[in-house]
Amino acid sequence: MYSRRQILGAGAALVSSSAWATTTNMGLPEAALMDKASTQGPLHPPSGPDYQPVVTLNGWTLPFRMNNGVKEFHLVAEPVQREMAEGMTANLWGYNGQSPGPTIEAVEGDRVRIFVTNKLPEHTTVHWHGMILPSGMDGVGGLSQPHIPVGKTFVYEFDLVKSGTFMYHPHSDEMVQMAMGMMGFFVIHPKDPKFMPVDRDFVFLLSGYDIDPGTYVPKVMTMTDFNIWTWNSRVFPGIDPLVVSKNDRVRVRVGNLTMTNHPIHMHGYDFEVTCTDGGWVRPEARWPEVSIDIPVGAMRAYEFDAKYPGDWAIHCHKSHHTMNAMGHDVPTFIGVDKSKVAEKIKKLQPEYMPMGTKGMADMGEMEMELPDNTVPMMTGWGPHGPIEMGGMFSVVKVREGISADDYSDPGWYENPPGTQAWEWTGSLPDHAKAEDAKTKVTPKDGVTTNSSHKDHH
Repeated sequence: MYSRRQILGAGAALVSSSAWATTTNMGLPEAALMDKASTQGPLHPPSGPDYQPVVTLNGWTLPFRMNNGVKEFHLVAEPVQREMAEGMTANLWGYNGQSPGPTIEAVEGDRVRIFVTNKLPEHTTVHWHGMILPSGMDGVGGLSQPHIPVGKTFVYEFDLVKSGTFMYHPHSDEMVQMAMGMMGFFVIHPKDPKFMPVDRDFVFLLSGYDIDPGTYVPKVMTMTDFNIWTWNSRVFPGIDPLVVSKNDRVRVRVGNLTMTNHPIHMHGYDFEVTCTDGGWVRPEARWPEVSIDIPVGAMRAYEFDAKYPGDWAIHCHKSHHTMNAMGHDVPTFIGVDKSKVAEKIKKLQPEYMPMGTKGMADMGEMEMELPDNTVPMMTGWGPHGPIEMGGMFSVVKVREGISADDYSDPGWYENPPGTQAWEWTGSLPDHAKAEDAKTKVTPKDGVTTNSSHKDHH
């Protein structure tokens, strides 16, 4: 028998059929636990139809056991600690030691039996978002089932009637429990392994939190002013890269359980949207994109052929969502001379650093002292300097010759000679400008030269 901690730690070798054989027909299946925030390798099925397993960014797949032809899983709803990035840990609620919970994988046509044990301080349920199943298994507390009391275990059992990408989350005190991080992916692979095959299959969930610097628990009453935007409850630079071998067929599945939409943009490629939580998109209905907007409570999957080697950014295109610990009442100081007031402040606080007069780029360069349990607003270093990002940002790393189950970080890409932007030191032609341009840069003496301003006076 493996303990919850022992069962995980070997990536693709997490479980074998013999590891689970001793528990068949004997009570609950083992509730596997993950206490790491790193991406675990794909979990190949120990029995049943074969499939290309998914890889969960900074996450893992829940092992199952076979019991008389039924795939059995065990989810434990419980308080967890999640490292969002180095230097910041949040006290969340999740499943099996993590938020989000482990990804559940099975095959179209499987019958699954999912044991859910409640170790939260209040009752809960699990709703299987987007799935076709009996009403009594839908997981809406008070409507389709009683709530799962504290300390009790309920069983969900149903057939997987269609393949696709789905999610699970509570439908019991949903506002609090989802705001605390309770969510996970449920991937159902096609029965026919020749249908929609890919070489790499990534999944991650979008979630937002409001956690003040120095605190550990999200504010569950926040509706819009979130300051921590995450992929799988991680923020950049704590989000692992998507590692791909050149010429792989790649699928990226993204689910959104935040309070707003997210336009996910990937550099270097165009792609086709091939799946939603409603099902697969027929070939004649697909469309090309470089950004795909993920609505609230929805999932989108897109695919591309990894033809172009390099380090390609992937991020939400709402600029505040690529920042960490954003303050919403920070004044804009661009163009303001703060030198005199800075001298006075430094007499009281020698470490004071005036910032924002030329923009916010210096936030990414300076190693400023931070409050406890938070991360810089703009952070991350690349091979050419500060990346100046945070939140919902990562890198797709396409390289030659990466083996099939290798998802380790290959390091930074070295651009071939002649393929990187360089400094020009020659003469420059006069730059073109609109002849009717009116607004001009304010000179240092503070006298405005805005012609439209003069016209009104």
